[in-house]
Amino acid sequence: MTAYYVGLMSGTSMDGIDAALVSFGDRTVAIHATHTLQYPPELKAALLAAIREPLDVPLDPSGDLDLRVGECFRDAARAVIESARVDPADIVAIGSHGQTLRHQPGAAKPFSLQIGNAKIIASGNRISTVSNFRQADIAAGGQGAPLVPPFHQWLFSSTDSDRVVVNIGGIANITILRADGSDVIGFDTGPGNGLMDAWIGHHLGKPYDQNGQWSASAPVIQPLLEQFLDDPYFELRPPKSTGFEYFNLRWLQGFKVGRFDPVEVQATLCELSAASIAGAIARYAATTREVFVCGGGSHNDELMRRLRRNIPGAEISSTAAVGLDPDWVEAVAFAWLAMRTMRGETGNLPSVTGASHKVVLGDIHSARP
Repeated sequence: MTAYYVGLMSGTSMDGIDAALVSFGDRTVAIHATHTLQYPPELKAALLAAIREPLDVPLDPSGDLDLRVGECFRDAARAVIESARVDPADIVAIGSHGQTLRHQPGAAKPFSLQIGNAKIIASGNRISTVSNFRQADIAAGGQGAPLVPPFHQWLFSSTDSDRVVVNIGGIANITILRADGSDVIGFDTGPGNGLMDAWIGHHLGKPYDQNGQWSASAPVIQPLLEQFLDDPYFELRPPKSTGFEYFNLRWLQGFKVGRFDPVEVQATLCELSAASIAGAIARYAATTREVFVCGGGSHNDELMRRLRRNIPGAEISSTAAVGLDPDWVEAVAFAWLAMRTMRGETGNLPSVTGASHKVVLGDIHSARP
């Protein structure tokens, strides 16, 4: 009998809850169904406001957001299960990343907050649900992020060549997989799509820059790019992770970008994402000749073009080239992490997060009502 798992993921760009129903073999993944559920506009606006101004969110609205996000994740899981026509009794678990509202690994008391009441997901689908994946790693002294590199290692590593997997969501992160089997390195490189999405939303009212067309229509402001890249985050050594609470419109406005043509700022932000990713690869994986991209950024033609120009010595393609659609890598990863948790197996990599040891990740919410 096939053991199925569901993975649920919504990233910092909040462009939808990705749900994937999958099964796993020996370093293989079979995707049986996928579904993306959009947040209602008013809920998405409330979540973005909470991220922008976290100190302005009272306790009651925070609880309301946790409930409403949980309902959306429940519905996303239900939709993907129904589309696959799989008996829920054959689904071992749902793995829910939740929606990150705040990620502060460098605080005096480090924490990372993901909302989306997992008990609602579990009881609403009558399937055990694993959530709150970051806390055990943070308790062990880690950053709690990124958590996807162990899955990248399991699925994408090769003994024939060094590889880098680049996930470009709102924030970009890389996973360095060496052919010799040495410790995996993975960290957030900085902005992915998030700043570009915020900037085009602010000026054109669009949720994202389709295929990078707006950023492709103007030149880069080189002095501004250099100022961006002078931010101390880019020089920090891993382990490191970041989020929209750092790289946001407020960060951007600190560079007095209002004095420039908005479209040229957009072009510069696109180059910032490409240059910071390329710089991280040059610094920590300079000999890599295979780079595989996943996440929404893999569809940004202009960003991909700039990546290829900034990393001329490597073949750059999407993760589809190694067997997994780039749109579903993260959702599948959280299904995989849920599988690890249900089996009592560890799910973090201390070489990535900085934790003192490997730990079993996540809290298990029973399917019982």
